[in-house]
Amino acid sequence: MSAASVAPAAGGVTQVVGSVVANDPVGAYRHLVISAPGVAELASPGQFVALAVGGPTSANLLRRCFSLHRVDVGLGTIEVVIAAHGPGTTWLTEVRVGDPVDVVAPLGRPFPLPEQPEACVLVGGGYGSAPLFWLAEALRTRAGHVEMVLGAASEDRIFGASLARRDADGVTVTTDDGSIGRRGWVSVVLGDVIDRTNATVVYACGPMAMLKSVTDIATAHGAVAHVAVEESMACGIGVCMTCVLPITGEDGVTKMVRSCVDGPVFRGDRVRWDAFGDGICRVPADTLGAPQAGGH
Repeated sequence: MSAASVAPAAGGVTQVVGSVVANDPVGAYRHLVISAPGVAELASPGQFVALAVGGPTSANLLRRCFSLHRVDVGLGTIEVVIAAHGPGTTWLTEVRVGDPVDVVAPLGRPFPLPEQPEACVLVGGGYGSAPLFWLAEALRTRAGHVEMVLGAASEDRIFGASLARRDADGVTVTTDDGSIGRRGWVSVVLGDVIDRTNATVVYACGPMAMLKSVTDIATAHGAVAHVAVEESMACGIGVCMTCVLPITGEDGVTKMVRSCVDGPVFRGDRVRWDAFGDGICRVPADTLGAPQAGGH
């Protein structure tokens, strides 16, 4: 497939071999802009992309998944924020302008938007805040009040503090070491922000422990949390079953669902946070289909 050629797929998903427009450092991260015609007009805030890594002769067979930071329909570009963790993400942080990147997108379910104008709080942890700025734009077009809370370990790991001041009506920043903003976690300030703004909806993206805390605080303060979970995704299209997590449905039954196609956005109070610990997601004993004592 030649650069910038598009192959439509079922369900509004497109595969395109695009090209790198920009790859710039942003604190501890890289901000990657890719020309990917046919993707931007299909995408919504909260969805993600799956990028091939390593080039055509690489042994890295699995794609790497990233939340969409922004899109530009007119230019046909998509934007993602990347941190180098392993060989695949390191390769992506080193691509140069003009290099080809194979993209499958948009994937997953987006953030649900309120039907009526409502005050909302958007909470991001580290570069998990990337999709929240596009979301803030969408929310503000509905004349709702939008506040952002950004947290990270240190100043260089906060993404988008200046963007937040442009896209939101108010911004609160926290860092573990106090290098910028208030010292502590986002949980230190979130309750006060919800109360001050009379927010009824909280959106969050970041580490799983943070998402649990955000859900607990939002619920305690009378708000509904919608969280974009960070589960490892090997395929991104619902085939491999590596990203399953326990979700309780409206019928009260817990099922293991795929975060790549059933999420990544879920109502926080539907996630079985008790299943997570030590970096592992376990299957709760009361999950539909879970192994029972004495079974095989």
